Amino acid sequence: MGRELDNDASRPVRSTILVVDDDPGIRESFEALLSKEYDLHFASEGTEALRILSARDINLVLLDIRMPGMDGIEVLRRIRELNEHADVVVITAVKSLKTAVEAIKLGASDYITKPFDIHEILALIKRVMEKQELVKEVLYLRSEVARGHSFENLIGRNVRMQEIYTLVKRIADNNATVLLSGESGTGKEVLARTIHQQSNRATRPFVAVNCAAIPAELLESELFGHEKGAFTGAIATKVGKFELATGGSLFLDEVGSMRLDLQAKILRALQEREIERVGGTRTIKIDVRVIAATNRDLRRAAEEGSFREDLYYRLNVVPITLPPLRLRRDDIPLLMEHFIAKYNQEFNRKVKAFSAGATAALYQYDWPGNVRELENVIERAVALAQSETISLRELPLEISILGHTVIEDIQKAGLSLREARSHFERQYILSILEKVMWSQVEASRILGLHRNTLAWKLQKLGIDARRQPYVT
Repeated sequence: MGRELDNDASRPVRSTILVVDDDPGIRESFEALLSKEYDLHFASEGTEALRILSARDINLVLLDIRMPGMDGIEVLRRIRELNEHADVVVITAVKSLKTAVEAIKLGASDYITKPFDIHEILALIKRVMEKQELVKEVLYLRSEVARGHSFENLIGRNVRMQEIYTLVKRIADNNATVLLSGESGTGKEVLARTIHQQSNRATRPFVAVNCAAIPAELLESELFGHEKGAFTGAIATKVGKFELATGGSLFLDEVGSMRLDLQAKILRALQEREIERVGGTRTIKIDVRVIAATNRDLRRAAEEGSFREDLYYRLNVVPITLPPLRLRRDDIPLLMEHFIAKYNQEFNRKVKAFSAGATAALYQYDWPGNVRELENVIERAVALAQSETISLRELPLEISILGHTVIEDIQKAGLSLREARSHFERQYILSILEKVMWSQVEASRILGLHRNTLAWKLQKLGIDARRQPYVT
């Protein structure tokens, strides 16, 4: 049975939920709980649910597992064929880890067991709807960022990223030395290229040198060049990167890995704006803007004596720190859309999106390799995709929402289903608490739980949050 939509044109468009459950009491409960905020449709069995899905634009399906005829798992499988973009939350009275795993693999966004907590289900639905709104904004936000800042290769709506874009606009057109800091894979070279492209040096060369990838004994020659006969094997004069970048920008990546004696020569080049080739005596004037990058704490390295303090201050004129991807998760959908388009073109594929389950897994993963790791995962997924939608099972195991290490632990321990569920729940809650530095308020939000419910679960699972730092 479906509720007809209000034809009042002044009424704001509301998200639509399909409740599939053979228990009329459950359907009535959802009617009372959700009708004020959402447009609802109801089905008492799978065939009716699929008929509604084929005729209506459904945002979210609340799906019971145990129903007469077609069970919920089969309905979920059919839903994925009809509407890959509708989120599905599985609701079941069967507290089975196996059922939950199967549902997640088939693309369910989440699962919840009966009897469910009202606050828990409301928070879960709100989270799913917010995620859908975020996905809808991806194309618009990406075009706005590109149009407003002309940063074609920078993708981000995160507040910190927007601050960085504003700073880059302010400093791009002068010659101030810039020091980019951040974990590996956060996009330091992309940002360096953007600074160059936005500057008055944009028509001149951008030369990049990875100081950590070149053997220490060869790096000086790479940077400054060498004269013929300067050392064994120097059969011809070589122009170094400083000279090649004349009039443009020189990007020194992983500058913290440089030897101290070479750091002194870099300092002289920056101060005097001149260099000498290895084995040469002639002073060569240079006109380059240096943009350096590091994943080390150079201030601490300077204090410890492994990096020259005077060079640190010379490089650190305009410091910019790029946040890791785990601290800008709101950019993940935007980056996903960007990389899908990029590798569709490269591999001549027609991937449209990731399934709801795969999207949730990508959003929850901590991304130790940051944006570079996300790009690699999407590149692989698009290259190997067998359909227009990439499912959870096509992602690397370590990104799976359940985590293969948890499953392995459960199997090795020979736990019962009840024990396995508790074990998984405990591990998952612990991972979220650690991610938010043990803030129960933030953990409750991410988990979609009322804080009192989380406190009860912590007590039940034997997690003593009072002993941990940063508890709120």
